[in-house]
Amino acid sequence: MPGTVGRIPTPPAPVSAAAARTDAAATVLGHDWAGTSLGPRTAWDPAVRAVVDLILASPVPMALAYGDDLVLLYNDAYADLIGDKHPAAIGRPAAEVFPELWHLPGVGDVMERIYRDGGTFLEKESSLPLGRGHGGVVEQAVFTRGCSPVRDSTGRIVGVLTVAAETTHVTQQLQSVSEVAAALAGTLTLDDVARVTLRYAITTFDADRVAFAVDEGGGGWRMVRRVRGELMDEADERLPPLWRRVAADWPDPLVEAARAGTPSITSNGQPLRDAATDRHDQKIVSLIAVPLRATVVRGGLSIGHQAPRLWSAAERALLAASAELIGQAAERARRFETQHGTAQLLQRSMLPEHLPNLPRLRIAARYDPGVDGNAAGGDFYDAFLLPTGQLGVVLGDVAGHDVQAAARMGQVRAALRALALADPRPDSVLTGLDRLVTSLGTEAGTYELFVTVVFGVVDAERRELTLASAGHPPPLIRRCAPDDRPHAEYVDLPAGAPLGLGARPTVTTVAFAPGDTLLLFSDGVVERRRQSLGAGLDVLADAVAAAGSGDPRALCAVASGAVAGATEDDVAVLAVEHALRPSRSASMEVPAEPTAPSRVRHWMSAQLGEWQVPESVIGSAVLCTSELTTNALLHAGTAARVDIDLSAERLLVSVADSGTRGTVTRAQTDTLSSRGRGLGLIEELSDAWGTDPTVRGSTVWFEILLPTE
Repeated sequence: MPGTVGRIPTPPAPVSAAAARTDAAATVLGHDWAGTSLGPRTAWDPAVRAVVDLILASPVPMALAYGDDLVLLYNDAYADLIGDKHPAAIGRPAAEVFPELWHLPGVGDVMERIYRDGGTFLEKESSLPLGRGHGGVVEQAVFTRGCSPVRDSTGRIVGVLTVAAETTHVTQQLQSVSEVAAALAGTLTLDDVARVTLRYAITTFDADRVAFAVDEGGGGWRMVRRVRGELMDEADERLPPLWRRVAADWPDPLVEAARAGTPSITSNGQPLRDAATDRHDQKIVSLIAVPLRATVVRGGLSIGHQAPRLWSAAERALLAASAELIGQAAERARRFETQHGTAQLLQRSMLPEHLPNLPRLRIAARYDPGVDGNAAGGDFYDAFLLPTGQLGVVLGDVAGHDVQAAARMGQVRAALRALALADPRPDSVLTGLDRLVTSLGTEAGTYELFVTVVFGVVDAERRELTLASAGHPPPLIRRCAPDDRPHAEYVDLPAGAPLGLGARPTVTTVAFAPGDTLLLFSDGVVERRRQSLGAGLDVLADAVAAAGSGDPRALCAVASGAVAGATEDDVAVLAVEHALRPSRSASMEVPAEPTAPSRVRHWMSAQLGEWQVPESVIGSAVLCTSELTTNALLHAGTAARVDIDLSAERLLVSVADSGTRGTVTRAQTDTLSSRGRGLGLIEELSDAWGTDPTVRGSTVWFEILLPTE
């Protein structure tokens, strides 16, 4: 095995007894050298004795390859490098000890050349496949190594001295910087940045505890941590991190470093004594905290260990460089979240916050922004009661993904409602809208305004639906007579020209019986690249027909995900079900406190028992609701609201919060985790579930079909 050093002076001292206190030294001194080229230890040349004494006493990995066969003699540090090859390697030829290395350029040839001709060799970064550890597993190790000749008292070369310092860990740390930079480049939100940061820090620095913090903007800090051995599976990684909010003067070295902009290092002590929240914090003995080095976002990163530790200058520089990369990513994420939040607030503030709650007509809607979710779009929907007692429903699309498109969408939606309240006939409403869009185009000096819309009037008493369209995809009706198999059919409704082009809408009236569900949707639901519009429409109809029930919320979720592939357009869906019988509903406001899930369980069990819901359904529903309530309180950090709606066919439960926890994703049901298992349980116990963004938060819901009599 190779190393680094120049000529070694030849001190007259013999091999000292002190060297024998170490394991490798004891093995060397106790080895029978008489059968090797070195000969008996009592006959060693004084110069060779001095070199051996130097090797055995040195804390640096050193080895002597002696004689024509280059038999090995080395110290404890070198024994640590070669692992399971020690102690059998002592007194054996180097070529036999390292057969996997000897033939490589710069290894055996260098040793033999130096032994033969003299000279020295130095390689600052040498990557070698070294077999060590249990089973002789070969791993790629990185060394700084050098070799130099060893001479006896007469000046004759008798061996080669190797000094090797392993730098594998340092090299891996440097490589991890480029890896974390690539990972951070793909982050959008602070949740994403936190996930990457925690995963990188705990592995790169072999930490027992890592923490990440950013300022709240208006005082205080948001902190998130990870500890060694914490159970994290795929479902956990997709969930938002568990942020904890602390005061601006919280006595944590991480907060102090972030606030002051200077690192804080504790090599041996109790750095978290005043800020510990549990036993994981209390066990930390050494901790380094560094600021993020960002210009706008204040924050920091801390690395903790349960044993005393001294941080080298190279490690501190590596951590500082990492903190700078993390700080830049945090600033990008903060800007994105600000823009994203503004765009979404603008978008959703122009949509109805609440839809009508009618005894025989159940209504639900869903809106998913297209592109990257960072711009306001022009899709809109609405449902409102008309003076006649009928229900007006509308879904439209104003071309564009910017603030101007959203503003025009707001104008069109407001004008449509005003026109419908004055005269609810669909053709009259769309004719008036056509004049409005033409006027807006003239005012803006453009004739490229592209607005499509479908408007309908639902008459539950007469069991009919009247519709008109201006360039919009035809509505879909899921028909489900009490004794018939569900099927879906598109309304035979002429699309006509978009608004602003002199639209002459045609009115169509169709039956809308109890059990039927109307589905209005935007073209983002069915349009995909490299796929015809007709294929998308067929897939949507098949998915709606195969749905477990006609519940409007479930159908909105089915429609949104029916057609495979990504879409760059907004997705808007509005569903109206003509219920066979009126449903019963109840709701509960859930405070943001630890006892809330228990209170929800008791309330829900009592309410469903009073409604005589089957026990099997009550058990599943209570368990799922408890998990959703816990998730809402943990990840949103705000009060929540639980709504239950019972019809003859199904039980629908939704949990809404007013936080910003992002999109809840489907968990893997074959895994069990400390935090992600709730979504897996819901997927197993319910017939349908989904998540809907709202104006001020998120709503997660599930549906359980009732057993037939």
